[in-house]
Amino acid sequence: MGERRFGRVNWLGTATLTRREIARFLNVWTQTVLAPIITAALFLGVFTVAFAARRGEVDGLPFAHFLAPGIVMMAVIQNAFANTSSSLLVSKIQRNIVDTLMPPLSAGELVFGYVTGGIARGLLVALAITVAVFPVLGLGIAHPLWALAFVLTGSASLALLGLIAATLAEKFDQMALITNFVVTPLSFLSGTFYSITVLPAPLELLSRFNPVFYLIDGFRYGVLGTSDADPRLGLAVSLAVVVALWLLVWSWFRRGYKLKA
Repeated sequence: MGERRFGRVNWLGTATLTRREIARFLNVWTQTVLAPIITAALFLGVFTVAFAARRGEVDGLPFAHFLAPGIVMMAVIQNAFANTSSSLLVSKIQRNIVDTLMPPLSAGELVFGYVTGGIARGLLVALAITVAVFPVLGLGIAHPLWALAFVLTGSASLALLGLIAATLAEKFDQMALITNFVVTPLSFLSGTFYSITVLPAPLELLSRFNPVFYLIDGFRYGVLGTSDADPRLGLAVSLAVVVALWLLVWSWFRRGYKLKA
């Protein structure tokens, strides 16, 4: 296929789709930004009050300090997933997905626009919780670039997973099924609330096959400077997941799989 009249990349169209996806969640900021802050504060408060005295330190750190990075990353990935999955699924159900598919945007440009919106929401949630909660706990960020790298890869991978879920789902209860039985277990059973080194050997090994573990563990390294796995391995795994999910979503969008009537 020859070069399109506006060039090999439709920068204007891609930027417009990205702005639309960002505007969607900013228009309901109390749900997409304020709510995760409150939820994170509640998790930290409840778990600290209920378990901190009995748990003591974890890896030489106060329990609240150990818990905070996991809570932040859990909020990041849940919101990135929600951003793309809700956007695409609502468009399918309302049958206005054609408004997105008709403009001269390639499959890669469509995926980029949707995923960038999810990344923006993930970054904003991470920043909001960090600013609101970390000063109260007296927490800093040991390795900012590592922390940013895992927020970006975590947001991208879950935004892509949200597109996969929304492509497969035909109605909201099917999406709820994917959220409750895939996304939530992956995030809760990934070392968010505990170090996987305390698990029995078979469960610890199983945890290392959970890609979300590397996101939470890597972000914890970025914040605290300590981790259960080598952050370089974690980043490599996370990037590999992003590439694999991107190729899958790109191939589906290119064929219009379950998108075109």
